[in-house]
Amino acid sequence: MPKVTRADAKAALRNPLAFIAARWTPEPRTVQRAAMSAVVMSVLIVVTGGAVRLTGSGLGCPTWPKCTENSLTATSEMGVHGVIEFGNRMLTYVLCAAVGWAIIAARSQKPYRHGLVRLGWAQFWIVMSNAVLGGIVVLVGLNPYTVAAHFVATSALIAVATVMWQRTREGDTAPRPLVGKAVRQLVWFLTAAAVLLILVGTVVTGAGPHAGDSSEVERMPVDWETVSKLHAVLAWIVVTLTFALWFVLKAIDAPKSPLNRTRELFLILLAQGVIGYVQYFTDLPEVLVGLHMFGSAVMWIWVLRVALSLRERPEVAVDLPGPAAEATLTKA
Repeated sequence: MPKVTRADAKAALRNPLAFIAARWTPEPRTVQRAAMSAVVMSVLIVVTGGAVRLTGSGLGCPTWPKCTENSLTATSEMGVHGVIEFGNRMLTYVLCAAVGWAIIAARSQKPYRHGLVRLGWAQFWIVMSNAVLGGIVVLVGLNPYTVAAHFVATSALIAVATVMWQRTREGDTAPRPLVGKAVRQLVWFLTAAAVLLILVGTVVTGAGPHAGDSSEVERMPVDWETVSKLHAVLAWIVVTLTFALWFVLKAIDAPKSPLNRTRELFLILLAQGVIGYVQYFTDLPEVLVGLHMFGSAVMWIWVLRVALSLRERPEVAVDLPGPAAEATLTKA
């Protein structure tokens, strides 16, 4: 057990990340797993947030940051809705722990990768700002526009977490494109359509019947049927662009990585489409809506994976002098 001096203790308090990094070098696989844990928790917070809405527990804790005016936690009088809402709040701390673990692992990696650490801190600040936004959502009585912003911020968190996870498996050299400019532009159109799909999906939710609480909650003043049909059209555009991308990649004999990610995205979109149509024609059962929200997060991750698969960043090989070179240096 290493002896910790008073100077060490002061250094740890002054800059704990640097203190840890000076004494620990994680394996690359450890950094990758830490980044992956942040991705998993980002998706899980979407699922539990959906559970809060679909069980009508959005105001289970009627105030923020406390659960009630007189209690930090849910009380027995608040019933299951208080437990669900407070549980979702507590899961935010688990998400913070996952993001913190990713930051510590990235900061301790050798050599130091500034871009990777910045992606970790970007997640931290998104989580903090979204936690405040979540509090505002409660304080304004589940205003649908704040609820939509809350979901969009979580989608941004998923995006940054996914990029960080991908970067942990790459080097820091300049990216080298694996496909031509036309294919990359097609993927940018696909990504933009996916973003629109998510944004319109928040409007569908904001105008739909699942208001998030059993009390009278404000809804977006738009026709839900019309917005749902627009959402479906955008979904078909994303599916069509994905199929077109796969066809083009096959035609140009592209590397396996873009082909595999595109094929996986196409299958995810088909599954998501089936769930979407079934829930639409069965009056939006809560379980299917929850699955659709989970599918939305997974779809967004795979759209980003497709975009990121179009280039590579090989790690820089460190040339060490061989025996002959060492002999020459010795003679010199």
